[in-house]
Amino acid sequence: MRNSIEFEVRGDYALFTDPLTKIGGEKMTYQVPTYQSLKGIMDSIYWKPTIINYVDEVRIMNPIQMESKGIRPIEYSGGNTLANYTYLRDVVYKVKGHFEFNLNRPDMAFDRNEGKHYNILKRSVKAGGRRDIFLGTRECQGYVEPCAFDEGIGFYDSIPEVHFGTMVHGINYPDETGRNQLEVRLWQPIMKNGIITFIRPEKCNQVREIKEMKPKLFDNSNVESAEDLSRKVDEEVK
Repeated sequence: MRNSIEFEVRGDYALFTDPLTKIGGEKMTYQVPTYQSLKGIMDSIYWKPTIINYVDEVRIMNPIQMESKGIRPIEYSGGNTLANYTYLRDVVYKVKGHFEFNLNRPDMAFDRNEGKHYNILKRSVKAGGRRDIFLGTRECQGYVEPCAFDEGIGFYDSIPEVHFGTMVHGINYPDETGRNQLEVRLWQPIMKNGIITFIRPEKCNQVREIKEMKPKLFDNSNVESAEDLSRKVDEEVK
């Protein structure tokens, strides 16, 4: 696929929170990462308002293992509560994704240099990302490196299908949809031979509105062009 990238992300722990478990202050992870969490990792590797990162597939390499921990969450009103968080342990995912220009942002048309963005993306993957990588939540540090998506042996390669029920797919933001509202998407993922193939955000037919929101304005006064950024990255490498 055009402008595609493949990378491996790993970590000791991950917490892709099921929203239903937040009600009582506890947190329980989904068994697999959501589209939005993997998109967040791609955005941490390289993102600008000119582009939208899309996650195409994720390959689950290690067995799904969970571990519960007693956590003292920060309470700004005071108190000393103990909550139970359930994490995924020893996770390794191979991810395949790509970027497309955000046509809902005509204010960023000056920065649509495909080759420059793609070269910066590839270099950013090799560098482990331009920002810190987190696996669902800040306390779960992740590490990224380039990989070949189909190489290696995954734990679920020989299992035809695993169903995970209804999960959050991701969040619709106004600057990506052109609608002045924040929305959440739901779907029913199926892992086939260790691989989950994601549907595109606009193909999700279960969408719930959260609140009204307007997109942030960007232009060449507050965003560096791809040419300037590429030049800066070249100077940093030297």
